[in-house]
Amino acid sequence: MFSISCHAQLQDGLERLKKAYPNQIKSYDDHDVVWSDHTRMLIGKDKSEKMLQEKLDSPSFYDQLTQSSYVAGKPINANSFHPVNDAGRIRYEPFFRKMYGNTVQAVMKKLVTIYWMPSVFGKRYPLLVTTINGVNIKLTHISKELEQLVQKHPEFLKYLRDPGGAFNWRTINHTNRLSAHSFGMSIDINPAYSNYWQSDLERMGQPISEASPLTYKSDIPWDIVVIFENHGFIWGGKWYHYDTMHFEYRPEMFVSFRQICVTSYRPKK
Repeated sequence: MFSISCHAQLQDGLERLKKAYPNQIKSYDDHDVVWSDHTRMLIGKDKSEKMLQEKLDSPSFYDQLTQSSYVAGKPINANSFHPVNDAGRIRYEPFFRKMYGNTVQAVMKKLVTIYWMPSVFGKRYPLLVTTINGVNIKLTHISKELEQLVQKHPEFLKYLRDPGGAFNWRTINHTNRLSAHSFGMSIDINPAYSNYWQSDLERMGQPISEASPLTYKSDIPWDIVVIFENHGFIWGGKWYHYDTMHFEYRPEMFVSFRQICVTSYRPKK
C-alpha cells in the first residue's frame, strides 16, 4: 500500500502553496516560507498531540499546511455523501493577514464591487471582494457560468438569489477566530436554502461544540459546487462541520491524490 511520511506531506503542502500563489510565494525551505517581498514566515513543527479544537483556535502554519486534503468534484456516493474531515477549516491567521491585509482598513483598500449574476438579477446583489489573487475576476467568471447553469436548470435559481454576502470583517460564531469573509475571498450563497452545523445543533438544543456528533445535511446541487471548485474555491459542504452556503478561495487545498499520515477527525458517538 502506498504511504507517505509526515515530512513528505509537509513538502507536498508547501509545493502546492507555491504553485497556488505564484505571485505571493517565492520559495520555501524546511523552516520558513519566503514571500515575494522576502518576508519569511515560520512553518512550525508537528505536534501530533494537538486536538482539533486547538488546531482550529491556535494553529501553526504547519497545521494549516498538513491538514486533510480537499477532494474536488461530485463524489461517487453523492446521495449518501457524508464528509469525515474539515479540509480547509484550519487557517493560520497570519498567513491570510499577510496575503490579504493585516487590518480591516488594509483589506478594504484591495476590495472592488462585483454584481452577482447581473444577467439574471441586474445590480440587485453588489458584492465586495478582493482583487488579490484575481479573486474578483474568478468570482465574475463563476457568476457568468451560474447564469448559464440556471438557464438549463431554473430550479437551481433559489439557491443563488439573496446571497449571504462576501467581505465582512468579523469573527466566526462562538469563536475568537477571524472568518475567511474578513479577507474578501469568500462568498455565501442563499442562507435560506443552506445548512450550518452550529445552527442545526442550536435548533436541536445541543451544545455548540466541535465534539458534538452531527448529522450531515445539504440540499445544494452538485452542479453549483463544481463550478466554484473549477475556479479554486473549496465548499463548506465538504466539511464534517458543514457550512453549505460557504465557498472560499483556497486553491492550495486541491489535490488529485494524497495519503494522509494522521487519522481524519470524527467525533465519537
